[in-house]
Amino acid sequence: MISGLWGKKVGMTQIFADGHKVVPVTVIDVGNWLVTQVKQVDHDGYHAVQFGCIKPRHAGTEFAPEWLQAPRKYFSALREVRVLDGSTEFQIGHPVGLETVFGAGDVVDVSGITLGRGFQGVVKRYRHKGGRASHGDKLGRGPGSLTGMRTCGRVPKGRKLPGHMGTTNRTIKNLVVVDVQADTRTISVRGSVPGKPHSLVFVRKCREQ
Repeated sequence: MISGLWGKKVGMTQIFADGHKVVPVTVIDVGNWLVTQVKQVDHDGYHAVQFGCIKPRHAGTEFAPEWLQAPRKYFSALREVRVLDGSTEFQIGHPVGLETVFGAGDVVDVSGITLGRGFQGVVKRYRHKGGRASHGDKLGRGPGSLTGMRTCGRVPKGRKLPGHMGTTNRTIKNLVVVDVQADTRTISVRGSVPGKPHSLVFVRKCREQ
């Protein structure tokens, strides 16, 4: 058994679930991922499975062993997933059964790269309040005082200042799997997940389960 699956974020929509209630979900496509390597303890030091995401131009082509000789030509990404029980049921060139990993009602954690926001100030980057808008206030959206006279103008380490925002790895925990479509190999997770459409995300079962 593996800990999770890699996929691509399709986008957000809403479906009817929980007794005819409208539930906002994020659809994740886990198709076009094939097993490219199976790692064992005696050879690699740990149990893991390496997956490759097939490029769109080769999506309808049958897998051939020659693909492993030039992975950059046929795969857009290569990712590893740890094997929990050390099983050897994985075959190179075959996908993993989606229904054997996830099911409706499972609680998962989804990791991805957040959207890039460019250079931002402290109000948007760290949600600072900023200065007042009346009574002659001149602070505006500035960061305010950086230090005191006691430190002779030295800025302390970790001070929240303007800078680059976004494009960091973030994990949203305890999301419920609302629907699993084995024919289209998609997962519908309740709520939002990090990343933009078509970006890579990793879906794994919560460690508490």
